[in-house]
Amino acid sequence: MKRIVTMQDISCLGKCSLTVIHPAVSAMGVECAVLPTALLSTHTAFPGPAVTDLSGCIPAVLDHWAAIGAAFDGILTGYLANARQAELALELIGRFGDGALVIQDPAMADHGRLYSGLGPEMVEAHRRICAKAD
Repeated sequence: MKRIVTMQDISCLGKCSLTVIHPAVSAMGVECAVLPTALLSTHTAFPGPAVTDLSGCIPAVLDHWAAIGAAFDGILTGYLANARQAELALELIGRFGDGALVIQDPAMADHGRLYSGLGPEMVEAHRRICAKAD
């Protein structure tokens, strides 16, 4: 069975992020591993979502996956809560991307405006990830 990993947020309300991609990928018969970047009460189109940054957990997950020899046929990145997570996405690609299809969804803006809580540094961060994507 093919296996991908998707690195993006969990939005508790609103049809997006891990709540959408996981069942869609699973329905295609592909195992979908998840690497959550943040827990949001709603997606960012709602005003003032509560956000819990999960950056601190990600290095330990990557180390554990490496220790057990995890491999992925694809890597999909989505919403990243901050520039640190962009660096972690690049680490994910560097450690597990050999031979994998890398897809980057630069989820950071709509209608020419950055999502709430994201600054201009995220534009450059997503450029660096897009440079590694297929």
